[in-house]
Amino acid sequence: MSSASPTSSTQSTSARGRYRTIDLVTIASLGVAFGVVFWAWGKLYGVIDLATVVGYPPAGGLLAGPWLIAGVVGGLIVRKAGAAFATELTAAVVSMFVLGGTEWGFTVFFSGVVQGLGAELVLLAFAYRRWTLPVAVLAGALAGVFGAVYEALFYYSDWDLGYQLVYGVLFALSGAVVAGGLGWALVRSLATTGALDAFGPGREVHDATSG
Repeated sequence: MSSASPTSSTQSTSARGRYRTIDLVTIASLGVAFGVVFWAWGKLYGVIDLATVVGYPPAGGLLAGPWLIAGVVGGLIVRKAGAAFATELTAAVVSMFVLGGTEWGFTVFFSGVVQGLGAELVLLAFAYRRWTLPVAVLAGALAGVFGAVYEALFYYSDWDLGYQLVYGVLFALSGAVVAGGLGWALVRSLATTGALDAFGPGREVHDATSG
């Protein structure tokens, strides 16, 4: 029989969901770091221009993944409600001001909102208790779906439905692989260095190696 009372169990759950100072600092730090990455990828995106290279406009969705990684990584590390959304949005806002921002201007803010919401909803669906690779992949994919819908409405409304659907699939695929898969691998890699000892991923690595 468990000796824990309902009250202590409730308090424990509340403590897990409460933000610490280190959580807020980490979200801000990740947001700044990924904001610079977003800005740099935005500049490189214009150079690569995959859609033009292959002569198929929806192919550009394959390059979207790097813009979705902040939310997934922030959510996997901090593991609190709202962390994925806040990290993605912070990164988007930072990218707007790095060396004059990008060609998309203030619309990047709205991209951060919808993409962060996509990742956040997947973590919410698992009650912020599952942090496996499949969950990360789903978070990246849904962030991609949300991002593709937003862009289809505001950037590519002149495309036919077939183009928009293909773009959405490729956007989601890029999110699943880059933001989800590589984002999860990045968190695990950081955890093995000891950089995340104050967070769930670091404790999991420690428990695995000590056990």
